[in-house]
Amino acid sequence: MSATHTSQLAFFTSHAPFDRMERAHLLWMLARMELAYYARGETIVAPEHGQVTRFFVIQRGLVSGGRAAGMPGDALLELHEGECFPLGALLSGRAVASVYRAEQDVFCFELSAQDFHSLLELSQVFKDFCTRRIAALFEQSSQVLQSRLFHTAIEQQSFSSTLASIIRREPVSCAPEVSIRIALGRMHAARVGAMIVVDTANKPVGIFTLPDLLDRVVLAGLSIDQPISTVMSREPLSLPPGATTYEAAMAMARTGFRHVLVTERNGTLRGILSERDLFSLQRVGLRQLHAAIRQADSVSALAGLSGDVRQLTQNMMAQGVAAEQLTQLISTLNDLLTARIIELECGAARLPVPGAEQPGWCWLALGAQGRQEQTFYSDQDNGIIFSLPSDKTPKAQRQVLLPLAQRINQALADCGFPPCSGGIMAGNPEWCLSIEEWQNTFADWIEHGSPEDLLNASVFFDFRALAGHTALAERLRAWLNEKIAATPRFLQQMAANALRNRPPLGVWRDFVTGPQETLDIKLNGTTPFVDAVRIFALASEGAATNTVQRLRDVAQALHIGVAELEGWVDAFNFLQTLRLRHQYECGAQGKAADNLINPEQLNELDRRILKEAFRQTRKLQERLRMDYRL
Repeated sequence: MSATHTSQLAFFTSHAPFDRMERAHLLWMLARMELAYYARGETIVAPEHGQVTRFFVIQRGLVSGGRAAGMPGDALLELHEGECFPLGALLSGRAVASVYRAEQDVFCFELSAQDFHSLLELSQVFKDFCTRRIAALFEQSSQVLQSRLFHTAIEQQSFSSTLASIIRREPVSCAPEVSIRIALGRMHAARVGAMIVVDTANKPVGIFTLPDLLDRVVLAGLSIDQPISTVMSREPLSLPPGATTYEAAMAMARTGFRHVLVTERNGTLRGILSERDLFSLQRVGLRQLHAAIRQADSVSALAGLSGDVRQLTQNMMAQGVAAEQLTQLISTLNDLLTARIIELECGAARLPVPGAEQPGWCWLALGAQGRQEQTFYSDQDNGIIFSLPSDKTPKAQRQVLLPLAQRINQALADCGFPPCSGGIMAGNPEWCLSIEEWQNTFADWIEHGSPEDLLNASVFFDFRALAGHTALAERLRAWLNEKIAATPRFLQQMAANALRNRPPLGVWRDFVTGPQETLDIKLNGTTPFVDAVRIFALASEGAATNTVQRLRDVAQALHIGVAELEGWVDAFNFLQTLRLRHQYECGAQGKAADNLINPEQLNELDRRILKEAFRQTRKLQERLRMDYRL
């Protein structure tokens, strides 16, 4: 093989899909390719050139693709080294729809259309890439991700994890002179089973647990107004943050302690771990977790199980479970946890637990939970819809339900679901409404269509019954569909608003980024998909709230082809995967989770898929623009 062919082969094996093709097929392709040069500003291929005759792979330089004059929309893309074009035109035997132009001096490998189609039949890898480009790239990326995360997941399920890596919450502590009564009150408020007694330097001197309350206080007949130092266990078991869970388990077995304190080198308190915290790493499974949630008898138990939900789903991600299934699984388990919280808090308030067929009230999941698209870290978006007893006004019924709703919101916060920063929670009087009040609120948004109304619609119109009298939510959905059908102007306003959020593809660089060269993969990535598909679903009067399910439900009515549909679905799922992966990595690094991705920190394959996903977003938005003539 000549030196030229050797260098060319090295080039192709560093770019997808060629890096996965058989060597013989690559050599066959190289023997038929030519290297062409295009000066800056020169048109490479355009609609007026007619049916495409060549397949291009960029060897060096930058190529832009923009709409031809007179074509709708403002779609613009840029292609870099290793990227190829124009696949759609070649596969369908037509002219291109965009003008491809050299933005720098460009060198392209070129293959005739005839040889391109022969290569499709010769190489299944190449055919898969060309006919289902984003799906093929996505599968390759997923394999790389799965391999990288699998080792981490195995470590997390073993006794090699450090104690620092599994601390879940701030420890609850008090001074030795604090009374048992006050300490118990703090334990109850924090929903914990252990109080750590610390000195003025925050160094542990003892521990008091709920079993100690029975053994050392109640049965001993002691007053709870005595200092906690009189009943605490002295010299509690403690280990440094870098100790492994195996060391902690062995120490517990030797001493009989059920808790281990995590202390810094100077002896100050960092955290506390229970026996359950250690062994949950070994036992988390879907069936066991489901049963444990259903049988949990306290919010503190559910708080621990919510961490297990995150652990289980992160392990499943490492094992290759796709984003679509993973987000639905997370939402399903969170639904189960929420429903159990509702049962426990109803019992604590001595109120009947609402049933599916029992007139009363229904807990509504909104936003991402309503769409069953929750990721590893989600805040609260919820509300209550209630029917009115004949002898009560909405205000009077609200006064009955609000204290309960606020307890449920607090319990969800204790379980790791932060309160909504915008106050969209059932404990807010604005979102604890009778069915007639919900209808009046929705009608006001639809009739006025202010920017705030459109923002509210994007959260609330994804409502889903989570627990209680589900028929109320079904009635509200049917009413909403009829109201929107009678007010077509509102969907046009929603469409115009959705189109303001364009995917962050750059004109002279890959991506448009903000501070620290990051982009918000939720706001700029998944949200444009969610917003566009919601409008299609509302227009078709569908009942589904999940984005992918909505898209599949409306595909036939909108005459969306199978290839186009799957391209949109794969793009959305890749964006969700990036969110999940980023949140996973934030947690592994001990950082607060966010949705800020730095594209430059992605590998070449993922940057390429991200660009393709954003192009699919533009195609979806173009469809929305055309349907609503915007």
